Amino acid sequence: MRVLAAMSGGVDSAVAAARAVESGHDVVGVHLALSTAPGALRTGSRGCCSREDADDARRAADVLGIPFYVWDFADRFKEDVIDEFVASYAAGETPNPCLSCNEKIKFSALAERAQALGFDALATGHYARLVNGELRRAVDEDKDQSYVLAVLDHEQLSRAMFPIGDTPKPQIREEAERRGLAVANKPDSHDICFIPSGDTRAFLGARIGVRPGAVVDSSTGEKLADHEGVHGFTIGQRKGLGVEAPASDGAPRYVTGIDPASGTVTVGPATDLDVSSMTATKVIWTSGVTPDGPVECTVQVRAHGGLAPAVATPVEVDGRPAMRIDLRHPLRGVARGQAAVLYSADETNGDLVLGCGRIAGTVESAG
Repeated sequence: MRVLAAMSGGVDSAVAAARAVESGHDVVGVHLALSTAPGALRTGSRGCCSREDADDARRAADVLGIPFYVWDFADRFKEDVIDEFVASYAAGETPNPCLSCNEKIKFSALAERAQALGFDALATGHYARLVNGELRRAVDEDKDQSYVLAVLDHEQLSRAMFPIGDTPKPQIREEAERRGLAVANKPDSHDICFIPSGDTRAFLGARIGVRPGAVVDSSTGEKLADHEGVHGFTIGQRKGLGVEAPASDGAPRYVTGIDPASGTVTVGPATDLDVSSMTATKVIWTSGVTPDGPVECTVQVRAHGGLAPAVATPVEVDGRPAMRIDLRHPLRGVARGQAAVLYSADETNGDLVLGCGRIAGTVESAG
């Protein structure tokens, strides 16, 4: 089988490519140039897509003895990932750009080019598993990336390979060292890859500009502070609110609501963050088949954490497929723009991804 191995320059994708070679596949490595102005070096564990990363990927390909190419996807990445990220924050949402990158770049633009060139599959270094065509969590729960892969449809998954999902990360590093891969001890990338400084608020501010508004108390409606734009806030945020005086009861304040039209950011107690149900759009059912009724599941609303038992029911919103997710227990800090990923409620099958959608609205818990 001809396999295109996406090689980011890190240890995970290098070992994934090595395993694809070892399995007897005809493997070609490719590094995606996603930045229009890549830096020469990474900033420690921040960022990616630097010239250093491309060089690391090339050296790994040389060790494996496979052809290697660098493909320029910078313009597509800016349009489909960065611009969407900025627009989502400007709309008062909290997006996860890794989902957009997987959906629109790696498993869409890249996979389509790979298929056009005669490749049968795309191998990546994601921590997830494919078992009989079904997407499941990785063995290493701390590194599991099934959440950010849940946007892939049945057809995309049929052409994907995740060679390292059955192995804990420490063993991946040991294997890389045994194979003579120089990236064996390279730090993992953290934060958002296209914001190497880690300062998301400054990145957004430079692109959105100043859009002043007010921070108000949820119970009294009192104006507590001014701000320069709703893009500087996320639901559940506690720090950096610009509010000087403490709440009357001394309890911490959290961002509980964001209205991009008026520029109003509402803050209140933690209990105001409890959500009993949510509506999700842009729905994908991993099997390719929409259920004909309610589905018992576990829903995850953040890449790490935010889990709750729930019932997901297919519905329509504005004539388009959607889902209503009713939570068995309130979930705290759910924001529009996040992905709601559904896993099987069966305890013996709880690592199975059922589907996902983009959170478009929530209902506060009455309790």
